Amino acid sequence: MEHITLLLAIVVVTALVFDFTNGFHDTANAMATTISTGALKPKTAVAMSAVLNLVGAFLSVEVAKTISGGIINEEGIRTEVIFAALVGAILWNLLTWLLGLPSSSSHALFGGLIGAAVMSAGWSAVNGSTIVTKVLIPAVAAPLVAGIAAMVATKLTYRIKAAPEAKATAKGFRAGQIASAGLVSLAHGTNDAQKTMGIITLALVANGVVSPGSNPPVWVIASAGLAIALGTYLGGWRIIRTMGKGLTDLQPQQGFAAQTSSATVILASSHLGFSLSTTQSVSGAVMGAGLGRKGGVVRWSTATRMFVAWGLTLPAAGLVGAGAEFLTKQGTWGVVLVAALLVAGSAVIWSLSRRKPVDRHNVTADDLDAPAPAGAADAEPAGVVTTAIAVVSPPPPAGSVAAVADEALKTTIPSPGPADPAAPPAAPAAAV
Repeated sequence: MEHITLLLAIVVVTALVFDFTNGFHDTANAMATTISTGALKPKTAVAMSAVLNLVGAFLSVEVAKTISGGIINEEGIRTEVIFAALVGAILWNLLTWLLGLPSSSSHALFGGLIGAAVMSAGWSAVNGSTIVTKVLIPAVAAPLVAGIAAMVATKLTYRIKAAPEAKATAKGFRAGQIASAGLVSLAHGTNDAQKTMGIITLALVANGVVSPGSNPPVWVIASAGLAIALGTYLGGWRIIRTMGKGLTDLQPQQGFAAQTSSATVILASSHLGFSLSTTQSVSGAVMGAGLGRKGGVVRWSTATRMFVAWGLTLPAAGLVGAGAEFLTKQGTWGVVLVAALLVAGSAVIWSLSRRKPVDRHNVTADDLDAPAPAGAADAEPAGVVTTAIAVVSPPPPAGSVAAVADEALKTTIPSPGPADPAAPPAAPAAAV
C-alpha cells in the first residue's frame, strides 16, 4: 500500500460515491414493478434488493476486467483521468435522477471515461473494437431482446390458468414476481457493482499498486458491493415512479414476465463479460410486458424521453469528463476546482429535488400533490404500436385470467352516457 497517494485515495472515494449513485439510480430496475403491483412494500423491496446486490458483487469479476483493461488502454493513463471520468458520470447520474429518467449509469461511466481519456491522450487511448462489441451492440440488442421476451412471456402467462383460479393465480404471480425481482437484484450486483471495481482497479494499475490485467483485490470487491447496496437501500424513488407508473400500468403477471426476462438477459451478459446497461434491459422488458397484455398501454411520451436520455448519456457524460480532464491537466488547482464543481453541482441538484420530493410514501401515487381522479392513470390514449398490436392479437380464451379481467373492467367502469353540457370537463392524466 506504499503507492497509495492522496489523489488515488480521492479517486477511490469518488468511485465509491459513483457506485452509491448507481445503486439508488438503478433500484428501479429490480423493484419498480414489484412495488407498483403491490407485491412488496416499498421499504421491504429496497432492503431485499440491497442485500442481493451485495451478494451479487462477489459472484463474478468478468465485467470488472472489461472495464479495467478493455475500454481504454491502461498504459499511460493518469489518475486524474479516472477522477475526471467519475465526475462526468456522477453529475449525469444525478441530473437524470432529478428528472426521473432511467438512463444508464453504465453508459454514463463509459462516456466519462472515454471523454477524459481522449482529452488526456487522444483517440489512441480508446479501444474502439471493445466499445463496439461489448458496449454499443449490447446497448441496442439488450432492450430489444428483453422486450420481445417479456411480451411473449406476458401473452403466455395470461393463458395458463382458468377463470375460477384467477385470484389464486394473481397471488402466485406476486410470489413469482418477488423471486424474479430478487434475481434482477442479484444480476445487477454481478454487473453494475463490477463497473466500480473495474474503475478502482484501473486507478490502482495507473499508480502501480497492482499489475495490469489483475483481478480486483478483495477489499475493492467488498467496498464496491457495500456502496451499491447502501445506495440501493436508500431507494431512487423518482426513477422507481417512472418505471412503475410512468411507462405502463402493470399487473402481477406482467411484472413477473418483465423481471424474469430482464434478469435472464443481465445474467447472460455478465457471464460473457458484456458491460450491459441493466436500466435499458429492464426498461425494454417493462415496455414489452405492457404490449403483451391485451388492452395494455405503453406511454410513448415517457418512453420517448427515456430514449432521448439513452442517446445523450454517452456524449453528455463524455463532454463533462473531457472538460473535467482539461481542468485537471492544469495542475493541483485544476483538480481542486473540479472537486469543488462536483460538490456544488451535486448540492444544487439535491436542493432542486426537495421542491417536489418523491419517497416511499408517494412513489405509487397517481399525483404527487393530490389524489388523481378515478381512471386518470389510464387517460392517456394508446399509442400507434399499442393499437396495432391490439388489433392483430387474438382475443383471450373464454375463462382465462385476461378474459375475467376484461369482463371485470367492463362491469366496474360504466359506459359513458349522453354528454351533459353542465358537467365539468374530465381532468387530464397526471404527467410523469
